[in-house]
Amino acid sequence: MTKAKVALITGGSSGLGYATAQRFVAEGYTTIITGRNVEKLEKAAKEIGCIGIPMDMADTAAIPAFVASLQADYGSIDVLVNNAGINQKKPFVETTEEDFERIVKVNEIALFVLSREVVKVMLTQASRGVIVNISSMAAIYGIPKVISYTASKTSIEGMTKAMAVELSPEGIRVNSVAPGFIKTPMSSKALDNDPERKNKVLSRTPMRKLGVPADIANAVYFLCSDDASFITGETLKVDGGNSIGF
Repeated sequence: MTKAKVALITGGSSGLGYATAQRFVAEGYTTIITGRNVEKLEKAAKEIGCIGIPMDMADTAAIPAFVASLQADYGSIDVLVNNAGINQKKPFVETTEEDFERIVKVNEIALFVLSREVVKVMLTQASRGVIVNISSMAAIYGIPKVISYTASKTSIEGMTKAMAVELSPEGIRVNSVAPGFIKTPMSSKALDNDPERKNKVLSRTPMRKLGVPADIANAVYFLCSDDASFITGETLKVDGGNSIGF
């Protein structure tokens, strides 16, 4: 009997991470999700049918031991989806160094540390592995009041390219997905309370609708599959054409 591949998806308790975990479970992967809220994580893991392990990405010092325990318990890590992230909406001149550092610590530095440790595991595996980073339209547009988030997501796209160039010769592909405007309870509430912004989003989206979390999950899975075996260092925009809309 062939051993199931193992997928690690950070921030899997809700939204895009939750949908991505559902897709990997459906494809037969042993799927592990992480999250900070233990109660929410356990509920999600039970609903999805996967493994939930509490992990605060801000605690970067704990990451090496966390990855070592995964290797010991599951034998391999075949897929890493760096989905966990935090945001802050605040005017540029009111954003403090502490604000900036907090966002960058979770979205950028933790992603680097986790990827580094997982790559060490992947390099010991005959089949190596695949990494997908979740970027954002903030890395493509200039969006007001999210300077820290924009910095972290722009960095992710740069790191994706640098990682791909260095790791692809070793058999590890690295790509990123940049979600457009996706319909989640949080985004729906925000847009419904701001009709002007909602109209702007839809008017410049050629498909004239919001995406759904499964759209992102499908894109992530594609990039991790053999169907994408010759794709590395790319950012796949899943946005209904929003980034090219007029």
